[in-house]
Amino acid sequence: MNRIEKLFRKLKAENKKTFIPYIMAGDPSLAKTEDIVLMFEECGADIVELGVPFTDPLADGPTIQRAAERALKEGVTLKKVISLVKCLRQKTKIPLVLMTYYNLVFKYGEEKFIADAKEAGVDGVIIPDLPPDEAQAFTKFAKKSAIATIFLLAPTSTGERIKKVAAASTGFIYYVSITGITGSQLLLDGSIEKTISNIRGITDKPVAVGFGISTPEEARAVAGISDGVIIGSAIVKKAQGNLDEEFKSFLRGFREAIK
Repeated sequence: MNRIEKLFRKLKAENKKTFIPYIMAGDPSLAKTEDIVLMFEECGADIVELGVPFTDPLADGPTIQRAAERALKEGVTLKKVISLVKCLRQKTKIPLVLMTYYNLVFKYGEEKFIADAKEAGVDGVIIPDLPPDEAQAFTKFAKKSAIATIFLLAPTSTGERIKKVAAASTGFIYYVSITGITGSQLLLDGSIEKTISNIRGITDKPVAVGFGISTPEEARAVAGISDGVIIGSAIVKKAQGNLDEEFKSFLRGFREAIK
């Protein structure tokens, strides 16, 4: 087991749910991102998802797209984000997951990317445009380095798709709660619960839910039917203001809701 799997097992034994905040690395700067990650931990985050800026982020909505554009203007690259993780590892042991796109990994080189990520202290990777059917080499490299490969499921996923994603995923399965982009509106109409029930009928791997969760009330509802909750656009938007006690209170509100 890697650090993410150990964490989910520990929290499950304690009947607790996982709080996973997301931030775009390099927005507004890598130094500020480091401060935000440490603030996440201070406010009770269990895992941190670090976005890697990319010019064509197909899965991301306007808020995260703009954050990526700002980070790219700052000259942030995948290599620099890996270096950021290495710096963070001198200050925290919180599990860190990179959310990136396959084009960046391909250009970097899959094996080199995994080797550098391992050396820096990355715990998991999410690549939304890399389906498990085409990820055999990548997952092989990641498994050897004990880096979790986190694949996505959606409301439209078939039973066969669930089986493939469950087999390829380590750490946890990322359930996309809406058929849209990040920041879209969440519908709490029972469909998420039904699909997660279907997933759990196939695998006992943890399921964390993301996309569209923007309030503590929504986070509480989702935590009640999943193993973890991922908050992205709402936090990215809030982080554009002052990183003060109000921001910490905002984060703690999600932490309190995700018990």
